[in-house]
Amino acid sequence: MADIRILWADDEIDMLKPQLFFLEKKGYEVITVTNGHDAIETFEEDKNIDVVFLDESMPGISGLETLAAIKERNNNVPVVMITKNEAENLMEEAIGSQIDDYLIKPVNPNQILMTLKKLIDNKRLVSEKTMTDYQIEFRKILMEINSGLDIAGWVEIYKKIISWELKMDKSQTPEMMDILQMQKTEANAEFSKFVAKNYHTWFQNPDEAPVMSHNLLKNKLLPHITEGTPTFLFLLDNLRFDQWKAIEPAIIEYYRVEKEEFFYSILPTSTQYSRNAIFAGMTPADIKKNYSNYWFDDHEEGGKNNHEAELLKSQLNRLVRRELQSDYLKITNVNAARQMSDNIYNYLNNDLTVVVYNFIDMLSHARTEMEVLKELAGDEKAYRSLTISWFENSPLRVALDKLREKKVKVFITTDHGTIRVHKPSKVIGDKNTTTNLRYKMGRNLNYERKDVLEINDPHAVGLPKTNISSKYVFAKEDKFFLYPNNYNQYNNLYMNTFQHGGISLEEVICPFIELRPR
Repeated sequence: MADIRILWADDEIDMLKPQLFFLEKKGYEVITVTNGHDAIETFEEDKNIDVVFLDESMPGISGLETLAAIKERNNNVPVVMITKNEAENLMEEAIGSQIDDYLIKPVNPNQILMTLKKLIDNKRLVSEKTMTDYQIEFRKILMEINSGLDIAGWVEIYKKIISWELKMDKSQTPEMMDILQMQKTEANAEFSKFVAKNYHTWFQNPDEAPVMSHNLLKNKLLPHITEGTPTFLFLLDNLRFDQWKAIEPAIIEYYRVEKEEFFYSILPTSTQYSRNAIFAGMTPADIKKNYSNYWFDDHEEGGKNNHEAELLKSQLNRLVRRELQSDYLKITNVNAARQMSDNIYNYLNNDLTVVVYNFIDMLSHARTEMEVLKELAGDEKAYRSLTISWFENSPLRVALDKLREKKVKVFITTDHGTIRVHKPSKVIGDKNTTTNLRYKMGRNLNYERKDVLEINDPHAVGLPKTNISSKYVFAKEDKFFLYPNNYNQYNNLYMNTFQHGGISLEEVICPFIELRPR
């Protein structure tokens, strides 16, 4: 503890000898001054000050003025204000000036020690507690993963794993994070087996299935639409559950989370399939059958999600008895986002307004292609951090801030997630085989059977096929498909990138969040 240096400024410093002696016995080094001017001068000269204690009332310049001067020189150093005055306005001004803690005189040694531990030892204490708690939890999670979980059980396991990931982000425990990633890998292996075993059954016996993309709005959204209360659905393309938890703290400043629910994305976990299914309220095979002019197969030219507005309108007409006033907005660039935010009040006359926001999907794809984004979003923690930075400065947040002032219902969801891929798997197909790295559809496919879920009869699971012998294969866990040609080149390009289309907890289990303004 001898390397912790405290600067203490108080005009009655001689009265604090018991406290100073206590700190020195505990191993802290304390530098004392009797006024604000000396505090600022000492702080400028000594670059190794770890924490500052400031008396609020000193001759010359006040503690608040001294605080401002110290923060101007180093905004990161913790400052504790010590005062005799408990006036509310003084405390508000001190807190607004970025004090890290405050104590009321007379202060006893234990109060000081607790403050120091909170400010200086906080990260170490949190890290140690997180490691201890996870070591206890590790075996429980391991047993649950291998206990034959059901649909709801896998949701709970995924929530637990993400909860630990977020705790380890804060505690900075890389060794434990490595163990957690191994446990997540094992969970994904078992989850892939679970989906492979049950996926056909979910379509043959819908009563045994989770809520899925094609019945999401019917089950989760439409029952909440009531006359006289505008409802907004924000679908953030490619938003994983951990990214939702990352931006949640910024949202709950103004909204209360009424429900945090989940649905399972259909396969392939890709925008063309899952998002069209959400807005049509149909499987992709049924969309192709009933709205052939709205569906383009993978190998066909044309926008794959250009008719979501029409599909949504058709679903509303089928499922809602009264006529709904609705709008559909697709946000694919900053100008469109700002326009949406500027005009958000114009949609309050609607029963339902759906906003599809494409930023996270674009971020995922851009990360694959741009070296600078590979650095900025090198792993899950960095990916979450980038998501937070985007959201906090986005027109989407501005729009949500505006809506909180109104009597509205707000829902946030996604169409699928992504997984960071690590293991290449060789596949061979003809020229019409799809190019996605996590699923393939075509004829005469050759692949490693252990790495995939095979769908030999696509119609049985609601998928279209281009000819009678078409089949689908979906990559399990963190695999990604590569052709033998230029194998090493593409392996280096796509290794550790975020991809979607296959089977993993991150791609399949999607959040559906109901919010109410506070």
